[in-house]
Amino acid sequence: MSETRAVNEPTPQDPAAGPAATGERADLLAVLAKHRHFLRFTTRDLTDEQAGLRTTAGELCLGGLIKHVAEAERGWVDFILDPSSKPDASAMTEADFARRTEEFRILPGETLAGLLADYAEVARRTDEVVAALPDLDADSPLPKAPWFEPGARWSARRVLLHIIAETAQHAGHADILRESLDGAKTMG
Repeated sequence: MSETRAVNEPTPQDPAAGPAATGERADLLAVLAKHRHFLRFTTRDLTDEQAGLRTTAGELCLGGLIKHVAEAERGWVDFILDPSSKPDASAMTEADFARRTEEFRILPGETLAGLLADYAEVARRTDEVVAALPDLDADSPLPKAPWFEPGARWSARRVLLHIIAETAQHAGHADILRESLDGAKTMG
């Protein structure tokens, strides 16, 4: 297993990833691939049990972060393709919020390898969608939520930048969790 590609995750340059991204798209996908790598790398050599441990005062675990980032990326790409796929926050039920909380944990029957494989599939799909989009400027209204400005619209580019930011932020969280678990670091 290569240190830089823990699970066979296609990169934007990989022919298996679909249409080749060029220009700005290639740059954006390369940055996203870099942060995906940092996030995935924090789980190297871990057991399922270790990946599910809370190592800080918070609720986060490494496997849960992988799961959450995959779900968030999947949801935002769904939004690019079909803006109605993202529900208004006011329409969310207690069960929806409970499912959202479960995104941050490894549940019975889930494995780190399975979560990483799902994340690799999400990454492949995102790369294909971004490479094939007719226009990164095409925008859609965001759903109603207290964390979005009323009436705001995001372009596909803005959504992709959000995915990059979320992935980078959670890669940092993962690095702290891993160092708290066994002293291993992503860098340094």
